[in-house]
Amino acid sequence: MSPVPRIKLTIAYRGTAYHGWQRQSVPPTWKGPTDPGRGLPTVQELVENAVRHVVRHPLHVTGSSRTDQGVHAKGQVAHFDTHLSQIPHDGFRRAINSRLPTDINVNRLESVPDSFNSISSTIDKRYQYVVWNHENRNPMMADMVLWRWQKIDVEKMQQAAKDFVGTHDFAPFAKQDHGRKTTVRTVFDCSVSRRQHMIVIGVHGSGFLWNQIRIMVGTLLEIGENEREVDDIPKIFASGDRRRAGRTAPAQGLYLQWIRHRQDEHEDEPQIK
Repeated sequence: MSPVPRIKLTIAYRGTAYHGWQRQSVPPTWKGPTDPGRGLPTVQELVENAVRHVVRHPLHVTGSSRTDQGVHAKGQVAHFDTHLSQIPHDGFRRAINSRLPTDINVNRLESVPDSFNSISSTIDKRYQYVVWNHENRNPMMADMVLWRWQKIDVEKMQQAAKDFVGTHDFAPFAKQDHGRKTTVRTVFDCSVSRRQHMIVIGVHGSGFLWNQIRIMVGTLLEIGENEREVDDIPKIFASGDRRRAGRTAPAQGLYLQWIRHRQDEHEDEPQIK
């Protein structure tokens, strides 16, 4: 029996209204609106339901990165299997998008080999964190950036960010109940730049632990705000202690920028910005 053809999706979403990517059941303490047979509002559930409406058969949409509540994505990747892969891709994509809310969009739909897996085929990924650094908050971007009115020394942050590059045990920079067997991760690049009133922190790595990026950002901001020394990061790694690292930055400033997979090795490498 031949395998069912596989479809890859590249998805952008504004995470403000959702409890992250991953489908979740409704806990007893939930006070918000619910629909019978549905869980908490998540991106995965809405995408899955939209695809099912189009193909009219049961399926599961598997996402590459489990973004948290309030985190945004420019390039989430997911896959599903369907025997209806002969539908023209542009029409297929438009049909799915017509059944999604306006804060979620499938930007690309393509056929891939059945060996492709949005999780296990991942090579690397890049996140961005955006800080609005101005005396006045920006009401138009309140759920899209972290507002900090304090003076921030970007040069100190740039210097400290270099200490994240390499293979390290990131246990001090992860939520304690992260649930992973190993906390060793590789960061290929960590950059900090100022773009007028915005400070953009980019982190490119092979994979990340729960809250790793947000704790890295919180630590860098404390350095930029002169709450800790510029050479603190190696000391935090050496301690292995989460309590030695900085605060966890809020979710709304974080974006999943792109994910690269093994099948993409023949393509141009995404530009590091």
